[in-house]
Amino acid sequence: MKAREKNRHTVALLFGVLGIILSLLTVQAQNSFELPPKLLGKVEKDHGPQASKRLVAWQDLIRDDQSVSDLEKLQKVNVFFNRVDFVSDLLLWKEKDYWATPVEFLIQNGGDCEDFSIAKYFTLKKMGVDEDKLNMTYVKALELNQAHMVVTYYDTPDAEPLVLDNLNTKILLASKRADLMPVFSFNGSGLWLAKERSRGKKVGSSDRYKRWMDLLQRMPEGLN
Repeated sequence: MKAREKNRHTVALLFGVLGIILSLLTVQAQNSFELPPKLLGKVEKDHGPQASKRLVAWQDLIRDDQSVSDLEKLQKVNVFFNRVDFVSDLLLWKEKDYWATPVEFLIQNGGDCEDFSIAKYFTLKKMGVDEDKLNMTYVKALELNQAHMVVTYYDTPDAEPLVLDNLNTKILLASKRADLMPVFSFNGSGLWLAKERSRGKKVGSSDRYKRWMDLLQRMPEGLN
């Protein structure tokens, strides 16, 4: 009887270990992302070793992530990208409104609010955060009296979103950001008109948004 109980315990232990291994393999597969060596070599040649190191650090952020919750991922990604400098499109790209890919953003080590939001959105998505929980949201920054973009995260469809921003580096509920007035939001599956602090009414698909489609065409392979 004791031998039978011991065997059951051993089998249960083996299944437990197997479950842990499978979960780790799932995370690794989910986070599989590798920038082409040729790209890293070209970036180092054209922009210097620091630019290449920033891209490798970003790659490692995605590949090595072992976060157990979305909130951990939000915090890691927000801190990582908020170290980049804010630089206007006119100064950086000589254009009024240019949406940079995460690679371009990190190479330049600078960008505007759209670039911060784009980099955070696609990185979180690659790290396993459900796209249905993520939006890029246009707001009016009331204190600056200008248009601004942030990433919003909805734990459930009707939840009050968390806001990831480069103006205020703390991740806060939308109700705690009285300085922001939502206008509209979008992600890979649609466009929404803002309704107070919630996602609001869906008004169409994101492929109606030209800048979004142009960005996707320039996105690194394996990220969009």
